[in-house]
Amino acid sequence: MHMMIAYPQILRAGLIALLLTASALSDARADAVTEWNERAGEIVVKAGLGPLPAERVLAMVQASVYEAVNAITRRYPVSDVKLEPTPGASLEAAVAAANRAMLAKLIPSQQAIIDHAYQAVLTTIADGPAKSNGVAVAEKAVAAVLARRANDGAAAGESYRPHTSAGTYVPTVIPEAPQWRHRTPWLMTNPSQFRPGPPPDLGSDVWARDYNEVKALGGKRSQQRTAEQTEIARFWEEVMPPIYHAIVRSVANTPGRDITRNARLFAAVTQASDDGLIAVFDAKYHYGFWRPLTAIRNGDIDGNDATERDESWVPFIETPMHPEYPCAHCITSGAVGTVLKAEIGQEPTPMLTTSSHAAGDAIRSWTNVDEFMQEVANARIYDGVHYRNSGTVGTDMGRRIAQLAIEKYRLTYK
Repeated sequence: MHMMIAYPQILRAGLIALLLTASALSDARADAVTEWNERAGEIVVKAGLGPLPAERVLAMVQASVYEAVNAITRRYPVSDVKLEPTPGASLEAAVAAANRAMLAKLIPSQQAIIDHAYQAVLTTIADGPAKSNGVAVAEKAVAAVLARRANDGAAAGESYRPHTSAGTYVPTVIPEAPQWRHRTPWLMTNPSQFRPGPPPDLGSDVWARDYNEVKALGGKRSQQRTAEQTEIARFWEEVMPPIYHAIVRSVANTPGRDITRNARLFAAVTQASDDGLIAVFDAKYHYGFWRPLTAIRNGDIDGNDATERDESWVPFIETPMHPEYPCAHCITSGAVGTVLKAEIGQEPTPMLTTSSHAAGDAIRSWTNVDEFMQEVANARIYDGVHYRNSGTVGTDMGRRIAQLAIEKYRLTYK
């Protein structure tokens, strides 16, 4: 089951006001971790970061938050860094300070907004050792995470070599982030640890099935895509991390949860998601498989009699500028969904809800995690940018990477 509502466009104008006022702290269901997760997501979007750098920033933020919070509560034994126990320190100050220090370091263009949000929180906390110790442990956590990720490869320049022959024109747009596949993962042993087998052979029945499905449902002028499928397609055109983090907050904001458990959850989700993007870009550039736009306009050269060419076919949305196989949205949804399923365990699943800027701030909701993950895979077919098999493979990769986060953070334990 899912629901969709359209928000008035004017609500988007409230983004900066949300960041600059203490009223953003008023939701009684949220704790400092979820409040700052929402705020950090808005800041990376406002900064104009692409989805890959944004995912890395938020993973580093949430890792720092978890390390600081767990140093205070000592609820869980898992730690990437060695921080001295800081019992009695202010958790709210620690969460705010970890967000401020990491965001300011990685997105200095947003310093004023970051500082304003930070000061709005700090003024609500009484001065004293608890407050100062909370800030201090957070700054140590940030420094430790920065040191560990300093040479993770994110700063490497791209050196993509366009495929051509001497003197022959090819389109001159450089594909997105070919260097991302060389980054150091959080959880995986190396970027190719979960590299899948190759995409379907072009002479196969699977290829013909996938080709004809996306051709029928994913075209801009499709007469077969339903109104609901079009809504789903537009919704998941959004690629920034906050669309997933709101779903995580649906779980984190349920009654009875504590701040350390939520910090652990967001650390696990963001590290799995960040590793997922490293893994999927490793596979994408390893195989270099063609997008539906290219394939359908060249359906007469794939050697398969069941794939008829359409010389003017275009997808419903703009095709992303990187190879098709596997689906990046699907690896992210598979990673996020699998971590959430482990976190929820036998507890009732809350209504999972998020919104999409790409769809005019529309909202969608699901009653279980599997529905959400399947919708993402379907959406990329309705968008006209992926094939069915690519979604299945991407989702499975996300599940396998999530299992590493589940084991690291012991999410099957309360």
